[in-house]
Amino acid sequence: MALPDVVTREQWLAARTELLAAEKAATRSRDALNARRRELPMVLIDQDYRFDGEQSIVPLAALFGDSRQLIIQHVMFGPSWDAACPGCTASVDELSDGVLRHLRSRDTEFVLASRAPLAKLQKYAASRGWTVPWYSALGDFNYDFQVTVDAGHPDYNYRREDIAADAEPAELPGVSCFLRDGGRVFHTYSTYARGTDVLGSSYSLLDLTALGRQEDWEQPAGRAPRLHGADPTFTD
Repeated sequence: MALPDVVTREQWLAARTELLAAEKAATRSRDALNARRRELPMVLIDQDYRFDGEQSIVPLAALFGDSRQLIIQHVMFGPSWDAACPGCTASVDELSDGVLRHLRSRDTEFVLASRAPLAKLQKYAASRGWTVPWYSALGDFNYDFQVTVDAGHPDYNYRREDIAADAEPAELPGVSCFLRDGGRVFHTYSTYARGTDVLGSSYSLLDLTALGRQEDWEQPAGRAPRLHGADPTFTD
């Protein structure tokens, strides 16, 4: 097994300090990248997407609850499957009620969506002990947001895949963000593949959204209707 080199404490501190400088540069670079993400334009949702949920079949706007923003994790669970994909399952296993509560404190709802029928989703969620809202996506939603692909819908992660004409639809992972302004809903961001592998904390999810963390140091300024301090307890 190849383990790290063994050095003196002084040598370790010198190496750690050098790495710290690189880490701080990466943090500043990440902050700049998040600002660019918030500066992206957005697209009006003019299609009547429908979802089967616990109460009834509802439009996309209903998934927001009382929040202004919505994050949807596209969970890979095809209509004929009996379980969600293991990777998606592992990521939702790590999603705590605390994260959901923190997101809602920043006017952001988080839900899951898959193409499998609602009864299958509910059965699987119960077997895992999940409490996050999970909807069955009806119609073209998954195809339009590039998380179900086939020969007629070959785009994933903003590039065209080579898919055989007779291939069955394939489910793929992703996260999409939406903003509600009055009665209108806008698509602000989607990320796929390895773009999802660092998500899980409240801040990492909020950083994907148009309003961000809604803290007073973020740019562009003046966007969030209410600013919060840099409060990791999410209680201000």
